[in-house]
Amino acid sequence: MAMDPALYGRRRERFMAELGSAAAVIPAAPLATHHADCEWPFRQNSDFFYLTGFDEPDAVALLLPHRPEGERFVLFVHPKDPAAEVWTGFRWGTEGAVERFGADIAYPLDQLQGRLTEFLDGADAIAFRVGRHPQVEPLVLQTWGRQLDRASRSGSAALGLVAPCPILHRLRLCKEPHELDRMREACRLSAEAHELARSITEPGMNEAQIQSAIEAHFRSSGARGPAYGSIVAGGDNACVLHYTANSAELRDGDLLLIDAGCSISDYYNGDITRTFPINGHFTAEQRDLYSLVLSAQQAAIDAVRPGGTAEEVHLTALTVLVDGLIELGLLSGDSEGVIERGDYRHLYMHRTGHWLGLDVHDVGAYRLGEKPANLTEGMVLTVEPGLYVSDRLAVPEGQPAIDDRWKGIGIRIEDDVAVVNGGCEVMTAAAQKSLAAMERP
Repeated sequence: MAMDPALYGRRRERFMAELGSAAAVIPAAPLATHHADCEWPFRQNSDFFYLTGFDEPDAVALLLPHRPEGERFVLFVHPKDPAAEVWTGFRWGTEGAVERFGADIAYPLDQLQGRLTEFLDGADAIAFRVGRHPQVEPLVLQTWGRQLDRASRSGSAALGLVAPCPILHRLRLCKEPHELDRMREACRLSAEAHELARSITEPGMNEAQIQSAIEAHFRSSGARGPAYGSIVAGGDNACVLHYTANSAELRDGDLLLIDAGCSISDYYNGDITRTFPINGHFTAEQRDLYSLVLSAQQAAIDAVRPGGTAEEVHLTALTVLVDGLIELGLLSGDSEGVIERGDYRHLYMHRTGHWLGLDVHDVGAYRLGEKPANLTEGMVLTVEPGLYVSDRLAVPEGQPAIDDRWKGIGIRIEDDVAVVNGGCEVMTAAAQKSLAAMERP
């Protein structure tokens, strides 16, 4: 997809408007070593990418609302270097940073130390995320220290370091129309992969074969690849929430849980979980638990609306799950008491969703002080209740022992849901999940 410099320019303007007269230093991600001198494929820092669209390592962006027009967006980047590009690929360099990405000024990265002081002088504060950027942080602290040393003579210095994250993450939490369109694309490709996986699954296959088919679809469809480590978990493996070995044989009579989504060219992500019988037919116990999780998910999705909260979404799903588990005999007592005591947590031990965007577990507050944050148009969250029946966690005192016929059943159903005017949009609806769709004729 063609990069639109104006889109990133509008984001920078909104960010700088909230910065006031603070100066922001936003570093890109570095390359990360995999082993020896081999590096992982590069993944840009999401905050940096949100503001710049620039997808090269080690760069540093300065956002300077205290400076005059024409000096407010400065990029320090690796310069053009044919000898280096032979080994590691194309670089935009300083000219590209200005012409393609809209920087007012661009310099080679090795000039950052010498020029940082001049650009930060006059700012009331320095907005920088400490503890995350070990190559850049000493330069920022040295610059600030020099300002403080000469403050008695110059009469001015930045008053302190502030975190840019609260502003940036509030902006990122509510997606623009363009972002929602890109997320729909990520969800579409992710849903296609899930439909493909279900269509090819047979007893005797290996989890790795299914993972390979899913991730090949991501790549062949133009995505960067998986948004996170794909989970392909047959039978009892599904009761391990972050199972990623993906190496076991798929057994006749078990369920297969697949939690997988793709990341597209500009880093927006899909995140879908589906669970279905490997042989195409639920057992009675599998059907009961699947129907319960599906009912909990639908009730939770119905609770996604402007003015609601993520907490309400979770409690809606949790209440349906607990009521159903009591009815099935897997829990006992009154629903309210079970929830208050947490007596369900050996069967359902995670929250019902998370924000989704440039990061899979995307940024943004769930609470504002003592109050849950209200859902507003443009927010995107996952809705993913589940049940995991195994011997891994002790049954709480007073709750019934688990009969063997239930053990080894792990079920999660997850969709990506956007908050829209009047309600919500299930962006991953193309991935089927009804009981009928999960079984074969």
